[in-house]
Amino acid sequence: MNTYTLIIGISLVVIISFFFNIISKKTNIPSVLLLIGLGVLIQFLPEKYNADVYANLSTLEIIGNVGLVMIVLEAALDLHLTQEKKGLIFNSFLVAFIALAISSFGIATLIYYTIPGANLSYYNCMIYAIPLSIMSSAIIIPSVGGLMGQKKEFMVYESTFSDILGIMFFYFMIESAEKDGFQEVATYIGLNILVTVVVSIILSYAMVFIFQRLTSQVKLFLVISVLMLMYALGKTFHLSSLLIILAFGLVLNNTKLFFQGRMSSWANEEKVKPILKDFHLLTLESAFVIRTFFFVIFGMFITLDSVLDYRIALISVAIIGILYAVRYVVLKLIVKNDITPQLYIAPRGLITILLYFVISGHPEFTIKDFNPGILLFVILISSIIMTVALITYRGENVREVLLGTLPKLKVDKDKNGKDDFQDRIDRNVEDQDFNPFS
Repeated sequence: MNTYTLIIGISLVVIISFFFNIISKKTNIPSVLLLIGLGVLIQFLPEKYNADVYANLSTLEIIGNVGLVMIVLEAALDLHLTQEKKGLIFNSFLVAFIALAISSFGIATLIYYTIPGANLSYYNCMIYAIPLSIMSSAIIIPSVGGLMGQKKEFMVYESTFSDILGIMFFYFMIESAEKDGFQEVATYIGLNILVTVVVSIILSYAMVFIFQRLTSQVKLFLVISVLMLMYALGKTFHLSSLLIILAFGLVLNNTKLFFQGRMSSWANEEKVKPILKDFHLLTLESAFVIRTFFFVIFGMFITLDSVLDYRIALISVAIIGILYAVRYVVLKLIVKNDITPQLYIAPRGLITILLYFVISGHPEFTIKDFNPGILLFVILISSIIMTVALITYRGENVREVLLGTLPKLKVDKDKNGKDDFQDRIDRNVEDQDFNPFS
């Protein structure tokens, strides 16, 4: 493939992804599924285009890690911390933490008894189970724009906490395997969290303080480069680097809360506000491009044989059953009332795939008979469940939304020149005070 053909291909993928986003907003079908499908179709291009050269694990891991940073930063810039939201934040943290822990044990047990060779190590089963237990903020945050008030905020907080906690849990499991005994593992984890929190707080305050005083017009990518540097250095020293990214985003977006008393003079809200707006736009655009190529490349790894294997489908359905059963119980215990549609908004996505490829770089944890088709099924089924739930919550008919672009007959029983079915949808939407542009 020559240089110009590659440029054409990259440009077309981004343009197609833009239209996928439009389709996603109109139908609630996650654009992730469409991007994975595009990646599968690329496999069938003529050999002269040789697209497989660019679909390798190294490319996917680099894109995935950059995407991880941008997605967590994008999520943090959406979180406004106030005294009134303490209960909401605490509840979302509890739901994310408890659901992650119980789901991981449940899925690990399922893998242990159903996948050949997995029963040699329950520890390895846990490492495979954690990525499947992490909700995808990359899918959830763009999808919950139509939810009202606390429902939307709860899902943004919960999915962000699920990402952070899940990634920390996963890397602790990977790195703790080298430690001997519970005491050494507990000491390692405790010190890791303490050092990471202290470093995150110091760096966040320092970066926000310096950031608002930069006079150069070229500074947004400078800050992103510094964040990527901090993330990579943190990983090198086995710290939970995403806490640094999360802390920076929260401090930047909530300067009044974090710069109080004597420190209030350190932050000028008038200077921070326009920079924050530009920074938010940059992270949004960057996350869009990174997500696009990550899921397209992942789709190029999928083989149709794994999709057609009924045993993989059955294991995937069982995993979905565990995820939603645990989620129902946890939401009932903590949130108690009005858990719809939050119960059904639990898709898996970028982080699940990224961590799975991290496992492939550690042969000592690999379960040879674990088929990546399981990931595809879990992502597909959980995304479809979320899609149907969001459409239903809006008061619309699922078939009408998904097939709305097809020619249809109007029903006008009242002879008033209007489509009765469309009138019913409009009334339902108005009753729920749904604002698609909020």
